[in-house]
Amino acid sequence: MEIIIRPGRVEDIPTVMALVKELAEYEQAPHEVEVTVEELEKDFASEYFHFIAAEVKGKVVGICLYFIKYSTWKGKCIYLDDIIVHHTFRGNGIGTQLFQSLIGMAQEMGVRKLEWLVLNWNENAIGFYEKFPTVFDSEWILCKLTEKEIKKYPAQSN
Repeated sequence: MEIIIRPGRVEDIPTVMALVKELAEYEQAPHEVEVTVEELEKDFASEYFHFIAAEVKGKVVGICLYFIKYSTWKGKCIYLDDIIVHHTFRGNGIGTQLFQSLIGMAQEMGVRKLEWLVLNWNENAIGFYEKFPTVFDSEWILCKLTEKEIKKYPAQSN
């Protein structure tokens, strides 16, 4: 099977959405997907995120979605949000090729850190990342405010 790894394009966004929904089903959280195809298209055009696509026979079967972030201590970094491969194409090295492509991009850009989160119960993902020289960090605690909490917070005037 010939796998083509290439930069994502706006016309891929509907397939990106389908892959996001597939991942949400796998993670037993389909109700958590709030983003729409229209939002993805707009945000992609605004370069809020980028993605690498894996294509087989002209069809996108996997993506690696990431964005550039900045660390006050490290400078330019890449944050990997998700690697998603359609379930019928898993086990063919597509995820590995996508991740290796992102690592190559990180090297070219000269970033000081490539980071991501993995669910503590997702043994497949943990096993995947263990194949690389990954540092699993138990020092940091994930903190967040969801849209609900953000909206509840009183607005501050500047």
